[in-house]
Amino acid sequence: MKRITKRFLFLLLAGIMMCSFFASHSEAFSGRDLAKGAKGDDVIELQARLQYIGFYHGEIDGNFGFGTYWALRNFQEQYGLPIDGIAGKSTQKKLAGITDYDEKYVKGQIAKGNQFTYYGGQSLESQVKKGSAPHKQSQTQMQAPPKYTDQDINLLANAVYGEARGEPYEGQVAVAAVILNRVEHPDFPDSIGGVIFQPGAFTAVADGQIWLTPNQRAKEAVIDAINGWDPSENAIYYFNPITATSKWIWSRPQIKKIGLHIFCE
Repeated sequence: MKRITKRFLFLLLAGIMMCSFFASHSEAFSGRDLAKGAKGDDVIELQARLQYIGFYHGEIDGNFGFGTYWALRNFQEQYGLPIDGIAGKSTQKKLAGITDYDEKYVKGQIAKGNQFTYYGGQSLESQVKKGSAPHKQSQTQMQAPPKYTDQDINLLANAVYGEARGEPYEGQVAVAAVILNRVEHPDFPDSIGGVIFQPGAFTAVADGQIWLTPNQRAKEAVIDAINGWDPSENAIYYFNPITATSKWIWSRPQIKKIGLHIFCE
């Protein structure tokens, strides 16, 4: 009888331990692919896991923006994964295999409105500032790739504001992208300043509007462009058909129209 009782207690204890293990090691992510623009619990987990191993340094908020996108691309590059900025199944599996995710801690801090981080190798208690609203880094500080200087970003913002301040946001990003595309094109100068100030290239330079003070929207458009968003689809020219005086520009193969601008090859 005692032997049966001991065996029963052993099996009961083993069962409790197994349940506890699986409860604390639930399957990572929900199975959906995550890309820029995604929101929700899966993105919270993605940001937390990327921060755990030092790739993501922004706020864990469940919004997949360019900060998350760039961190994910860097992770993919370092671990030999396809570099597409999308957290598909292979990326999620790799990330889950080398990180821990304390869902209760992370979501608990978000619910309390605490400023916190989730870096591996540090005690969780030391990473919480209770009741403190997260400090927002500027877009330029947090999300600009290191290859671009502050001067590059400011000059691009001036150009976008001078050329396209009345355009929809997508159109402003597209104008910034055209400048970046020219930098990479063999027919144009190989620097942002060289492209912008190339004689006759931009109306805003010719009429002095390049020196207007850009607004935050123009700066954000620049950040989106230098982080890889190209609504122009690799265009190297654009023009306003209402005001264009050059017959030559009409000969360029047209890609698309955004707002008042037509973007061309």
